[in-house]
Formats: sequence, structure tokens, C-alpha cells
Amino acid sequence: MQKIYIVTGANGFLGNNIVRQLIKKEPEAEIRALVSSLDRANALKNLKCQIFAGDITKPESLAKIFEVSKSSKVYVIHCAALVYIKSQPNPQVYQVNVNGTRNIVAKTLEIDGKLVYVNSVHAIPELPDHAEMSEVNHFDPAKVEGEYAKSKAEAAQYVLDAVKNRGLDACIVHPSGIIGPYDFKTTHLTQLLIDTAKGRLKAGVHGGYDFVDVRDVADGIISACDKGKPGETYILSGRYISVADLFKMISHATGRKEITTFLPMWLAKFTAPLSELYYNFRKQPPLYTKYSLYTLESNSNFSHAKADRELGYAVRPAQETIDDTIKWLRKAGKIPQA
Repeated sequence: MQKIYIVTGANGFLGNNIVRQLIKKEPEAEIRALVSSLDRANALKNLKCQIFAGDITKPESLAKIFEVSKSSKVYVIHCAALVYIKSQPNPQVYQVNVNGTRNIVAKTLEIDGKLVYVNSVHAIPELPDHAEMSEVNHFDPAKVEGEYAKSKAEAAQYVLDAVKNRGLDACIVHPSGIIGPYDFKTTHLTQLLIDTAKGRLKAGVHGGYDFVDVRDVADGIISACDKGKPGETYILSGRYISVADLFKMISHATGRKEITTFLPMWLAKFTAPLSELYYNFRKQPPLYTKYSLYTLESNSNFSHAKADRELGYAVRPAQETIDDTIKWLRKAGKIPQA
């Protein structure tokens, strides 16, 4: 039986890494990559996949990529999303993350495919006192903080309801803070590495988060295509890394002097609006916002034991991730050579 993988958001950071890992792990499969427009597929250049242009908020634009024969086994990996940490409300967050997911659910049901929905740990309610957090089977936007988290919680519940009430074959994965190579769009964590490697960043803040290698997440998602059970959720986290330890790892990878100056959190929160204005002017993702600072103080004690057990999920050493990311950034010309 011919395997077909449809990857939404394929030109994004996680999406293009999924495509790269699929090419290695499933060389006989047909890989279809959905991008917003054909001129925005630079992350997929020279990769063995079929590229389709479409908009998940416009169902009619998805017809071509979902044309499959009934004899094919189709896996839909839905990772297209709008990650948003800025302070100003953005109606596109709901449109993409909730309504877009509804459209993907409908298309998956039409072709009797299996959906692996890429959600986020931000959709999981935070427990007090840094208690360990594992998977949940119900999501409520009212129980999480931030526009992005609320949209992901609503979308996750929609998927679970479709499994229960409409016979959808789907599971949900929840990555934590993704970091690693092949970030062509330069997300927030990659911008942090670039600014640190170039010596632009002079100080940090205390706190930390659970960070995970994007390639490990991609492997976990591909495993979920075969092993993920309908209606189940899986946390694809890594390990907690403090900002201070992250600076040490970047220093080790770049040879630059380690950042040892840390601003009080109250001062960082006070200046966060200025940071957003500064990075908006430079057309770069802001290094810190009110929401990202909240995240650094939040409970990120996530367990990936279930994914280890059921999906064969595994994470690599954090220093390896940072080293590989710095190497790729140099090769891509985003930071100077050593």
C-alpha cells in the first residue's frame, strides 16, 4: 500500500525538519508539502517532495494536495500554525490555529486519513509548585494564558471531539520550546542564538524553559503516524534549561565570552514594550515580550515518559543541539564563521 504524507506548514521550522526526516525514514513514501505560496518554499529547496500551494483557512485551496487514491494510506501531519507572543491582539491567531485546524480535520475525514495534530505544551494547564505535568485528555482555553495558548487549547479539544463524535483517526503531540538547525524563518530562539553569537546581546534574565531539538520532535511526530493511538495525546518535550545554562552552551559552541550579566525580572518586564518596538522596527522576532517573560517563570516541568514508552521517543544532549544549530547558522550565513 502506497504511503502518502501530507505536511502542512512544511516551509516552517518544524515542518521542513519533518520533511527532511521523512525523506530519510520513509524513502518509498510520497511526501506532499503544503506551503502558503510557491515562492515561499526556500526551506524545501532540493528536497525530494511535492510542493503544493494552499491556505489552511481556505478549504477550496486544499483540494489538490488532498487528491489521493482510495488504495493509499494517508497521514496528515498538521503543523501549520501562527506562533504569537506579542502583546497586541491578532485575529489571525484564531483564524489560523482554530479555523485552519477545523478545515484540516474536515479534509482528513473526507479521505479517511490519519491525522497527527501538532499542538503545543502551552495548551496544557500549568500546575503549581513546579509539579510534573503529563498529558491531559481535555483542553479548556480558560485554563491557559495567552492568545496563542488559548487558540491551541480550543483546537486540541476540537480534534478530540472529532475523534469521539465523528470517527476521526487522530492523535495530538505537544512539543515544548523547539530549537535546532534549518530555521530559515528565524524564530525567537534562533534569533536569541544569532544575537548572542554576534555579540549583540549583553545581558539576560533569570528563569528558563523546557527546550527540545526540532529533529527529535520531527522523529516523534513521524513515529506517531504509525504508533499514535486515536484520541491520545503525547508530550514531546526535552529538558529544562536555564537561561544561564543556555548562555554557557552558546559560549561553548561559538567561543565567545559567556554572558554573565542578568537583569532583574521587574526591569525586563518594564522594558518589554520597548523591546517589541525595537524588534518590530528591525523586522525581527522580539527576544522578549511580556508573554515570553511569563513563560520563563512558568512551570515547564513536562514529562515525555508516555511518548518514550509508546512512540519510542528519545531526546539528544542539549549541547549537541546548540552545536549543530551554530554550525548550521554559520553555513547559512546568518552568523560569521569561527
